[in-house]
Formats: sequence, structure tokens, C-alpha cells
Amino acid sequence: MQTTAGDGHDEIRDAVRALCREFPDEYHRGVDEARAYPEAFVDALTNAGWMAALIPEEYGGAGLGLAEASVIMEEINRAGGNSGACHGQMYNMTTLVRHGSEEQRRRYLPAIARGELRLQSMGVTEPTTGSDTTRLRTTAERRGDRYVVNGQKVWISRIQHSDLMILLARTTPVDRVAKRSEGLSIFLVDVKQAQANGMTVRPILNMVNHETNELFFDNLEIPAENLIGEEGQGFRYILTGLNAERTLIAAECIGDGYWFVDRIARYAAERHVFGRPIGQNQGVQFPIAEAFVEVEAANLMRFEACRRYDAGLPCGTQANMAKYLAAKASWEAANACLQFHGGFGFACEYDVERKFRETRLYQVAPVSTNLILSYVAEHVLGLPRSY
Repeated sequence: MQTTAGDGHDEIRDAVRALCREFPDEYHRGVDEARAYPEAFVDALTNAGWMAALIPEEYGGAGLGLAEASVIMEEINRAGGNSGACHGQMYNMTTLVRHGSEEQRRRYLPAIARGELRLQSMGVTEPTTGSDTTRLRTTAERRGDRYVVNGQKVWISRIQHSDLMILLARTTPVDRVAKRSEGLSIFLVDVKQAQANGMTVRPILNMVNHETNELFFDNLEIPAENLIGEEGQGFRYILTGLNAERTLIAAECIGDGYWFVDRIARYAAERHVFGRPIGQNQGVQFPIAEAFVEVEAANLMRFEACRRYDAGLPCGTQANMAKYLAAKASWEAANACLQFHGGFGFACEYDVERKFRETRLYQVAPVSTNLILSYVAEHVLGLPRSY
């Protein structure tokens, strides 16, 4: 299937597709069945340099933009894989690259680019505040040359396969700041060291093979030198990563959408019932065609979000809309794919049910569709804040 929008990234697409062919459906199906982490696949991506795409060349990376990074994530999902195993390194990288000190960049980025360190996790969400980030309760109190962290995080992914984590905590009580978004700070946490000195990790079993956890902090000490940027400005910094995250998730959903459309278009042309291919029936054709149209539209919004991000322009609106459109399109494509495969859609060997579960996540995470609509209503349409 050919898409209608040429984007000039053929070389990247061809290279990533060639790597992904070494990890066919059977590989990803086996990882899913074992509820394992695709170590071999992530290592191959790292060794090929794709996980260092957003690291500037002077630190050993490829020096690419978010547009190129999004193409990498898209192609992984389009090939039948799940970028959720490794996409954290992409969007977390942007926070360190854009807001870290020169000393921090030189200390960590070359090692990450070489594959010696993984920066896969971001600790923001909490069980009592959810998406209301400015009201998070995890605190980091400055004591001499260290910060002492206490609190709790939830839905923190890939920490068991990461060496470093970006952590957002409140350094100034909310009643002492002019705006709730002030007084939050970002830290770079050494995961193994933290687990030995005050951080407890509790895995959360969920409906997809997506390793995620609940974290508990009990007087965890973090060196003051691990503060990223200025104290109290963490909310502004974290938006850099969140906008990148939403745009990359959009790209992954686009990859999923194309995967579903590819699979069901081929199956509907080959599957004969009542003496004719089921794809000859408009009741089958129309949902597939509609899904393809919506994936293509989401694709355009994804690249607009990337364009603005890479140009240093405000892109919160575009990142949110790209994620909304892409998640909706991939979910509709998933439903059509499952429906028209009939009973075979539920058979693990066809991989439809696995991808169906994986793409469903993005109606909820990393930001729910309703919150995106609220954002657009308030910040774009000028309607009163609803929450």
C-alpha cells in the first residue's frame, strides 16, 4: 500500500524496514506471549544508531530532528513491532538535550549514544493527581549538596530496562508560588543507585506487554548536580518532552494504522465467502477506506507538529491534535481489521489481537482523548476552562 503524502524520508524508512525484517511477526509474538522485553530488537536499534537519532552529532548521535525520529517510530510499528519498548529514549532525550547543562550533556549523551546507558523512563504521573501535573505531591527538599525525595509515582514505564530516569518533583510548596506550574523541578536519577537507596519499584501487570510500574520514594537522596536546568522551572522543561512524546506516539499510531489497513486490505481481497471476496462488499470496503483516509490526515498533522518542534516554535496544539487524530485513526483501523478477519482476528498467530491491544492504549495514554479536546477548547477556541 502506498501513502499519498511523500515526506522525503525514504532512506531512513528503507534502513529501518531492513532492520525490522530481521525481527518478523514471530519474534514480536513470542515476546508478547512471554510478557518479556524485546532486548535483542532494542539492542539492534541501538547498535544501528537509531536510538541516538536525537542526540547532537557533537555528542556521538545522529543529530536528526523530531520528524526523522517519528519516522523511525512509525516504521517499527508499521513492521509489526511495538515502539513502546523504546520510545522513551527519544522523547526523554529532548529534555536533557535542550535543558541539561553542558556538563550533563557531555557526561551522559555520548554513553547513551554508544548504548552503554539507557534513558527510557520519565517519572511524572502520580496516583492521586493523574494528568493534573501541577498538583503532584512528590517532593524534593534541598539539603546541602543533595535533594531528598519523598512521594510516589505510577505508570512509570521501562524503568526495569533503563539506567536513567527523568523525575519531576515539587521543590517549592504549592502555597508558596504565584502559579501552580512554578516550584517544580526536574532531576536525572540513576535507577540502580536509587533502588539501593530509597526507591522501591512495584510492577503493574496490564492488558498489553508494556512494562510499567509504581514507584515509592523514601528519603531518596539525589546529588544536586543532577538537577536539570533551574530549580522551579521543571514544568516548563517537561513540556518539551511531553510535546515530543505526543508527536512520537502519533507517529506510532500512524504506523499501527497502516499495519492494520495493509493486513485487512490484503485479507479482504483473498478471503472468499459466498462465492466472492469479502473486499468486494461495500460494507467491508468503506470502513477500511475510511480508516486509511483518517490515517493519512493524521500523518499530515504529525509532520506539522514535527516541523514546528524542530523549528523551535510553539507546538503544543499541533502535538495534541496529531496524537488525537492518529490514536483515533489507528483504533478505527484496528476495529475494521479485527472485525473483517472474523474469528481469525482473535487468533494469536494472525497478530491482529496483539496489535489491537497495543494500539488501544493510546486512547488513554500518554494523555486521554478527552483532555486533548479540553485543551483545544480552552487554548485554541477560547472556551472557559472545564477543569
